[in-house]
Amino acid sequence: MVKQIKIFSGTSNRILTNQICQFLNMEPGKVDISRFKSGEIYVRYQEPLRTCDIFIVHSLSHPINENIVELLVMIDAAKRASAQTINLIIPYFGYARHARKKAPREPITAKMIADILTKVGADRVITVDLNSDAIQGFFKIPVDHLTVLDLMTQKLNSLNIPNPVVVSPDAARAKMTEVVASRLDVPFAIMINNKRQGSTSQVQVIGEVEGRTPIIVDDIIDTGRTVLNVVDELAARGANKAYVIASHGLLSDDCVTKLTDNSNIEHVMISDTIEHDLEGYPKFSILSMAEIFGTAVQIIAEGGSIDKLVNRKK
Repeated sequence: MVKQIKIFSGTSNRILTNQICQFLNMEPGKVDISRFKSGEIYVRYQEPLRTCDIFIVHSLSHPINENIVELLVMIDAAKRASAQTINLIIPYFGYARHARKKAPREPITAKMIADILTKVGADRVITVDLNSDAIQGFFKIPVDHLTVLDLMTQKLNSLNIPNPVVVSPDAARAKMTEVVASRLDVPFAIMINNKRQGSTSQVQVIGEVEGRTPIIVDDIIDTGRTVLNVVDELAARGANKAYVIASHGLLSDDCVTKLTDNSNIEHVMISDTIEHDLEGYPKFSILSMAEIFGTAVQIIAEGGSIDKLVNRKK
């Protein structure tokens, strides 16, 4: 029996869903998603799902809690419609920054989200550049952890950036930074913020940045505060205007305006894991993950190994 694949979109990232379907030469599945005046979410699939392998594309971005509930309702509706398998394409996995306890009596929210998604009926998760690799182990179902770094490094190579140095904004992003530096075959530097109780913090830069063009690597740009602090510190040390790359652009509050107005930033590059309309902001570019997600769907549908996609991040 030939598997029947259907791809449905939640409300958080319909443009990416359409692009995935275009790559696969298929139409997005029809689903009615609406809100009652009370805020409750209504979902009804407009076509049969029985014996189908379905993929739901939905980012857990702002408004994050509403999007989580929407995804849960979509999973439950698909399960009750007798879908064969329910595969979640979650381009941005919200609460990923809450993957461990940093103080007593705190939750591990990323683990809770993983438990809920599994319990409601998800069979597989496909996601991108998690804030912590450990989150993959929170699930009792397969997790395919993809990366946007291939797209980023290809684009950076095409820009012919003069005298580049790849910079990690902190020690936590050092591994990601090293991967980018290795692929570009350029040096890298790490910024370390030494915070001492009762005194001002001191920033230490390990690596040479003076006279070089920084390529700052991070997984998330949220309010932009980290990026702004980093580019200003690098400029003070004699670095050129910086390029900033990040897997996920949350771009909260007035982040886009602040990054646009900063004279120490040459360009900001993000992926489309979170949907944004940045037309009119030439300093920003958005790279599409559609082909990578589409290839993952093909591999899963054919029963092949997704290892060639997953292991490209190493």
